[in-house]
Amino acid sequence: MTNQTIVFERRYFVSILILILFSYSSNSIAQKKTNFIIIMADDLGYNDISCFGSASINTPNLDKLAAEGMRFTDFHSNGTVCSPTRASIMTGKYQQRTGITGVVTAKNHRHVGLSLDEVTFAEALKSNGYTTGMFGKWHIGYNAKYNPIKQGFDEFKGYVSGNVDYHSHIDQEGHFDWWNQDNLKDDKGYSTDLITEYGVDFIKRNKDAPFLLYLPHESPHGPFQRRLDRALRIKNSAGEDQTYRKKLKIKDSIWSIRKEMIEVMDEGIGRIINTLKEQGLEKQTLVLFCSDNGAPKYGSNRPLKGGKGSIYEGGHRVPAIAWWPETILRGKEVDETILTMDIYPTLLDISKTKKTSKLDGQSFKKVLLHQKHLKKRKTFWKYNGKKAVRFGEYKLITYPLKGIIKTELYNLKEDVGETDNILRKYPKMAAYLLKALSKWEKEVSLTQSLTTRR
Repeated sequence: MTNQTIVFERRYFVSILILILFSYSSNSIAQKKTNFIIIMADDLGYNDISCFGSASINTPNLDKLAAEGMRFTDFHSNGTVCSPTRASIMTGKYQQRTGITGVVTAKNHRHVGLSLDEVTFAEALKSNGYTTGMFGKWHIGYNAKYNPIKQGFDEFKGYVSGNVDYHSHIDQEGHFDWWNQDNLKDDKGYSTDLITEYGVDFIKRNKDAPFLLYLPHESPHGPFQRRLDRALRIKNSAGEDQTYRKKLKIKDSIWSIRKEMIEVMDEGIGRIINTLKEQGLEKQTLVLFCSDNGAPKYGSNRPLKGGKGSIYEGGHRVPAIAWWPETILRGKEVDETILTMDIYPTLLDISKTKKTSKLDGQSFKKVLLHQKHLKKRKTFWKYNGKKAVRFGEYKLITYPLKGIIKTELYNLKEDVGETDNILRKYPKMAAYLLKALSKWEKEVSLTQSLTTRR
């Protein structure tokens, strides 16, 4: 054998080895599970961030996510207030099936919570090898037995009530409410910044394994407080320091304070995204952002009618964004009707996690990856005696008024502001939707909701 032949064979062997190693590396990357980050704002209206039309609130980081990802113009919270939406996102079901049909209040519902029999999306992904972390607002169970670490999260820091003082971390009834796992433990700081800090730390510590990170922010829910404001609540005293409120002339400044609260949250979201990039995780991480319901009085839901607590569009059509570099299209506007409960089956679908319970939501993976339409379906809302059903462009609303039941029908494609009641024009469609609403109520309603029990 000549020296030339030996050199050729060595080069051939090295080339084959390189190809094998490259193939192995490529397969390993391809087989690595997708990370998930879900960020939920609290009481953020449809028109409360600049990429959804706000001219006064600056949200450059959310704007960038929308420009580099997908902006959903027909995304809806399942509930029109806090707790029902949170029960829905956790279970992938209509909240009526879980019994969390209204606000789990600090005053009257400290003994109830999301049943431990429910299989949360955290439990499902944990069974598939994911490390799970939640930092922020829980609001579906005050008692430690309902704590997030009992519902599938490996880590939890944050609060379990509807809202806490951003500085003293005391709830509406004067209870201290800041937790590390299932133990009360304070961390000094502004709640929005703490939630961001926890999220950044979690990403860095779990960069080498698949993770699910849930960041339900307090912002911009009241109490309305800036980073540099002092505490408004003290322990063992319900309500707020009204003397200090008056000194701030709060009625004149709520809009400006709320604006700053949203902008601080946006700043924190930017830090989360930068951490993903620093750790080289951005291409294997899906980030979803949404709100838990529409804005109340001091917010904007334009051009929608109604706000928080309302079954008109302003109560539940909320801003939503998906970001996943090099996997989903850049700058895409999506008008598919998607609900909070659809996030759960989407996570299962993308992660190839086995479904272990019946879900009402449907995966929108094919919308994200292939821009395909979802299967047409009816969607429903119900809160405090007010009900709505949506099918395609048609939405029917019923509510009690002065001893009678009022019914309205709207074509949302032509009238998203719900100003033109076309009930008399389309009586057959109204009858069809009323029948569907009645059937749905019978299917999902428990005998008695947890949030009406005492």
